This record gives sequence, C-alpha cells and structure tokens, in this order.
Amino acid sequence: MIDPVILQQGSDWRAQAEVFDEIFFVFLALGTLVGTIVVAYTLWNVYKYRDDGDRSDEEFDAPVVGELPTGQGGPKAKKLFLSFGLSAIVVISLVVYSYGLLLYVEEGPDTDAEGDIEITVEGYQYGWAYEYPNGHTERGELIVPADQRIDINVTSRDVWHNFGSSDLRIKTDAIPGDYNENWFSVSSEDVAAQGGEATYPVECFELCGPGHSAMEGQITVIPEDEWDEWYANTGNSSESASIEASGLGAGIPSGVSA
Repeated sequence: MIDPVILQQGSDWRAQAEVFDEIFFVFLALGTLVGTIVVAYTLWNVYKYRDDGDRSDEEFDAPVVGELPTGQGGPKAKKLFLSFGLSAIVVISLVVYSYGLLLYVEEGPDTDAEGDIEITVEGYQYGWAYEYPNGHTERGELIVPADQRIDINVTSRDVWHNFGSSDLRIKTDAIPGDYNENWFSVSSEDVAAQGGEATYPVECFELCGPGHSAMEGQITVIPEDEWDEWYANTGNSSESASIEASGLGAGIPSGVSA
C-alpha cells in the first residue's frame, strides 16, 4: 500500500486534483492496454479459426452440446489459469494503489500547528460566505494563499447545499446544523502559471431552490506573502462581522425570493 507520507515532501504537497488526475490516467492507460490486448487476441483467433472450407469438423475441436469441460490440464486449462491469475493480479494491484492515494485525499498532508488555515464555509440561498480565523468574512470570493493546506468546515444556513469546485476536485455537503470537513491546496507554480493569481469557480452541486443555478462563487489563490499582507489588513472592522450576522438577503438573484 502507498504510504500517504510518500506523497508529500516537506511543503511540496500533492493537490487533490493531481491525485485524481493520476488515478484517472493510470486507469485509462491500463484499460487501453488491456482492451487492445483483448481485441487483438480476439481478432487473431477469428482469423486463425476462420472457416476456409479446407478443414474437417475434427480439426476445429468444437464443443458438443451438453458436453461439460473436463478441466484436466492441457493447453486450454493453462491458458484459463493464466488469464484468471493475471486478471486477479491487475485488479488487486489497482485496488491497493487507488486505496493508498485515496487515503491521502481523505487525511490530507501533515502540517504543523501553524501550517494550515481553517475557514468556515456557509451556504445560503443563494451564495457562499467565508469566515476566517480572525473573524473576517468574505462573501462570494474565498481568498487563500498558495503552498498552504486550506481546511474548510462546510455548513448551511437554511437548506442543503453542496460546496464544490470541479477544477480543484473538491465537493462537500453543506447541511444545516452540521459541519463537514475537507481540504485543498494550490501550488505556487499553478499560481505563477496563471499570471500571479489563480482563480477557480465555485458551484453548488445540490439542487437548493429556484436560484440554484446562480449560486456561484470563486476561489482566488495568491502568493503567500501577498496573502499575509492582505490578511493582516482585514482585522476586525465592520466588514468582519460573523457569518451569522451577515444577512440572509445578500447574493439572492433578482426576481428570486428568499
């Protein structure tokens, strides 16, 4: 089994998107290889045992209706044993490999006491509110630093929602009165590749009312030093009221009742 610790080296963590992309590639490559072998072997047998009119029935060794296979060795039995054995090895290897990677996704990378950031995410009809450890709140946009593990505690103010970002491969139920935990991280290389600021769309994946399709948001990832400066200036101003006091009506699309 793959040790989750192997997937991280210091602060160089594997993002969830990278892990899921790797699993997809491995299954796609192996499935393509096995499928190619099976199809090629089938076509070869079709050609080998084709009826060209020059063979007798005895040469084909065709099965007889009602006749049971003996299973007493021979080339056919060896081929059957080999095929089942190889199939078992491939399937078990894939299960162990995938389970090791999914354990990493479930547990997340290890950090020290100050190495991660916990943010409360609350869904409401129809938007998202984010509360940082210092009490500062943002609505619609979650601003986080690169090269950091971001822990999110997801809940809902009214009905069931589902907080997720397809690009980051995260998806978490938002249930009233309950908190579900998840995490994500974005490398500084990805941020640099997007011009110094990476953005990822946020959607609700749970049908939550007539404004569900408009319940969108954004995760903005900036370099750690820029985020430290931004976060230090948030303080506890009037805009940093708690999520509970942030108002139910904000973010509701026009023409949609709360």
